[in-house]
Amino acid sequence: MTLRQKQSCFAYHVGRLLLKAYSMGYEITLGEASRPKITAEYYAKMGIGIPNSLHISRLAIDLNLFIEGKYQRGSKGHDKLGEWWKKQHELARWGGDFGDPNHYSFAHNGKA
Repeated sequence: MTLRQKQSCFAYHVGRLLLKAYSMGYEITLGEASRPKITAEYYAKMGIGIPNSLHISRLAIDLNLFIEGKYQRGSKGHDKLGEWWKKQHELARWGGDFGDPNHYSFAHNGKA
């Protein structure tokens, strides 16, 4: 699968992810889905993320989840959705498995 095909597949599955989140009772605001390389490098220097982030390749999105108006800061608030996401495609990865619970991505070139 080419990168462009993978990006298209990811976008399709993100649409399903959003619908699933709402059906589970979450409210959502969107975080980053695309990140310029310079921003990723800056974040990495600040200790936030990695310089070769999947956001650069448009294969990751951050979702801010709310339950009854309360922002879900940790993995616990994302657990059910994250576990569902990982079952949707062989490339689907959830950041809760590596300390970034609002991160949903497709693996690419060894990155999650």
